[in-house]
Amino acid sequence: MTTDPGKGPHMRQLLGAYVLDALPAPEALEVSRHLQNCDRCAADYVAVAEAAALLPLLSEEDLLE
Repeated sequence: MTTDPGKGPHMRQLLGAYVLDALPAPEALEVSRHLQNCDRCAADYVAVAEAAALLPLLSEEDLLE
């Protein structure tokens, strides 16, 4: 994996859709491949996935606060 944040384009803007399985297959594959080689985006992916896992625990009232 690379740790240099300056190498190549990053996929952070697509991580939410990727975690929710809302990307077209070719784009999901591109993100998946990128995550295998980019420490920075892989760490962001973990954070987004953890946050998404908590969404079902929220009630409508929680969202209105």
